[in-house]
Amino acid sequence: MKMIVAVIQDKDSNRLTNALADHQYKTTKLSTTGGFLKEGNTTLMIGCEDHDVDDVLDIIRDNCSQREQMVAPISPMGGNADSYIPKPVKVEVGGATVFVLPVESFFQF
Repeated sequence: MKMIVAVIQDKDSNRLTNALADHQYKTTKLSTTGGFLKEGNTTLMIGCEDHDVDDVLDIIRDNCSQREQMVAPISPMGGNADSYIPKPVKVEVGGATVFVLPVESFFQF
């Protein structure tokens, strides 16, 4: 058995959870915050059998798209903030960061 932990953008979460449910994969949804952009994202925990891992990964890949987004950089800590002029930069967001972990035992009460 495997535990798949997928960190995705909030914009993709409903589409992905619906697609997983359509294939009878149960998920636990956690609201989380990213460390780079400091924006909300969603972390899904998906338990599945070893032979289902590739199918789950395909569903994640098909439903989590990468996109570009303009963000204003965070002002530097320390130093003179008066001379700091934030200029929005384009960054790539979205997609999914996925961890596949072995599960030693599983209990449901």
